[in-house]
Parts: sequence; C-alpha cells; structure tokens
Amino acid sequence: MTEIRLATFNVENLFARFKFEQGIDPEKAFKDGWTAEETMFRTASPEAKKITGQAIKATGADILCLQEVENLDALKRFRNEFVGGSKAYEFALSIDGNDPRFIDVAVLSKYPIVHTRSYAHLRRGNAALFSRDCLEVDVLIGSKTLTLFVQHYKSMMGGRKKTRARRAVQVRKTKQIVRDRFGAKPGNGSWVVLGDFNDYMQTDKEGSPAIRPIVNWDQVENVVKRLPKAERWTHYYDDRDKYTQLDYLLPSKSLAKASPSPPEIMRKGLPFRAKAYTGPRFEGVGDDNPKASDHCPVIATLTI
Repeated sequence: MTEIRLATFNVENLFARFKFEQGIDPEKAFKDGWTAEETMFRTASPEAKKITGQAIKATGADILCLQEVENLDALKRFRNEFVGGSKAYEFALSIDGNDPRFIDVAVLSKYPIVHTRSYAHLRRGNAALFSRDCLEVDVLIGSKTLTLFVQHYKSMMGGRKKTRARRAVQVRKTKQIVRDRFGAKPGNGSWVVLGDFNDYMQTDKEGSPAIRPIVNWDQVENVVKRLPKAERWTHYYDDRDKYTQLDYLLPSKSLAKASPSPPEIMRKGLPFRAKAYTGPRFEGVGDDNPKASDHCPVIATLTI
C-alpha cells in the first residue's frame, strides 16, 4: 500500500500571453508566420502566481488537479517558474476544452500519467455538454492505478437557478462515465471525482443544488464532511458575503474507507477580505489582490 496526497485547486486565471522579443515586428511576424522560438511569454500577474505557487507547495500534494489553466505551455511555465519545475512535478497534462475564455482543467503529478481521455467532444443538441471537460486520467502508483475524473462544471454566472440545468446534465453524464469505466457498482474501484463543481449543497432563495446526485451518490464520499461544519467552505463570494463549498473531492467508497483521515483546506492564499479566515496568510497577499485564488486547495491523504 502507498499513501499519497491528492489535491484539487482552482488556480483562477492561470493565463500566459506571448510577448515578442525586442526587434521583432509583430505585424510582420504574424503575416509571415512565426515559431515559438521567436517569442517568449510569462504567466499573467506574476505577483499573484507567486502566491499561487506558495499555496501549491504548501499542500505537499503528490497529484494536483487544477482548474482555470489556459493550456499546457502555461501550466509548464508556471510549474517551472513558481513551483519547482519538473523536479517537483515531472508529469503535466492539460487538454484544450470548451471554455470560451480558454480555461481548461489540468493535472500536475509526481507519478506517471499513463492514460487520459477527454470528453470535450460530447454534445447536447448543438452545444458542448461539458463547459470545460470531464478529463479522465489514470495515474500509476507503484503497480496500482488511480483514476481521476477532473471537473469544472458550469459556473453560476447569470444566476444559480438559471444555470442549474446545465450543471445537472453534466453531473448525470459524469456518473455515467464512471459507471461505463467501473461497472454498475463502481464504488469498489480506485477512483476519485474532483474539481470545482460551481455549486453548493444548500438550498436557498437562489435554488437547489444541481450537484446533489453526485455529492450524495452512494458510490462516493464527500470527504470534506469529515470536517466540522464551520470548516467546510472552500470559496468566498464577497458580493453576498457567502462562504460555501464549491470544491469537491469524492473518492470511491472503497478508497474512502481505506483512507479515513479528514482532508485539509488550505486558506493561506485567500485575500484579507475573506474575514472568516483569521489564520496566517502568505507574504504579499492583499485585501483583494494579489492572492493565490478565490478558491482554496482541498487535499486528501489516500491509501492506494
């Protein structure tokens, strides 16, 4: 058996933008074609990404599932500049998905990634079924395989009630994908559904949770519920002064049973406006910006 630390973290707009080197005429370069060797780029907002890197290093995670990553180049540049390079995480993965802002899900891992499958091609009518993707990833840990289903469901932008239907479809499809892979009783397998679900489990004037069928699925455990109720929030939304759990880590029943420790929620990168957290912050964190993210990493220790 091997113990590993698995984390999910919405890193909030981990973008990279190309910047032409001195002496290159951008208009001419684009007209005649250009190569990556002719350009250089850096991750946007380096002050914030430095704090994001601190948050990642502080998790001590062996495998990190990330949301809001622009592309694989941006992920590798961020890893190399702020997280310790390939010596920290040898394996990096991101596949372009469906988001119009070009934010994708991604994985950084100390263990080999031996298989991946994207579901970004799935359609619902004329539109993509998944807002980003449901990225299926097999990680080899010794002689065992851990399968991850990395999510970033439809956001609540436009209203929780108005966007509920699309999240509900994505949740149903995620469960079907897991059953297709692991059978009618998938809880006996070694897998985790995790990511930014963009919904919370409370019913309020804004509506009911579209994510309930997967969070309360009898084949998984929402390990954050092992924490005291007041400590379960992973995101702060200041417009409504609301602290909720948007970030979920749902191991299969058998994996959860073998891994009884409560998870950790890393809040040291939150801005000071999130006043419910009164603990230490990373150096450089501001009242609003810079910050690691508006989300907190959730980390679980799992026995494989």
